[in-house]
Amino acid sequence: MTEPVTVALGGLVRVDPASSEDRFWQVRRQLSEAITDGRLPVGTKLPPIRALAEQLGLATNTVARAYRELEVAGLVLTRGRLGTVVSSDGVSTDGVSTDAAPGDAVPGASIDASVRLAAGDYARAARAAGIPDGDAVALVSEAFRRLPGPR
Repeated sequence: MTEPVTVALGGLVRVDPASSEDRFWQVRRQLSEAITDGRLPVGTKLPPIRALAEQLGLATNTVARAYRELEVAGLVLTRGRLGTVVSSDGVSTDGVSTDAAPGDAVPGASIDASVRLAAGDYARAARAAGIPDGDAVALVSEAFRRLPGPR
């Protein structure tokens, strides 16, 4: 018998045990998408880690990791006992950073949340592989040079 799909946050987060995607990735991806497309508006308080983990039938560390990575990406703010809320500091409801005035050449000024998360994944993978930071950045620059289209 297969495990049932579990649902939380009014259907915004669904964990499918039969999916090839790890449960952590399912939670992180779905929360990120719900924040960037406005289904979870700025200021929305997310459930406590333990509560969401219980609703989804997951370990608390799984949900805690998803929340931490969303915080690093600027999508949420965690304020200790006050909880975790959708951030207005890093990303607006359309997925564009609100840190800078339009036209400012600030790194990360208009980066989609999924790109921020992917960049974090890449940085962690590069460090885990023992690649020096400068070499990891050079690899990305090289990959961009190989892409067709405008630079």
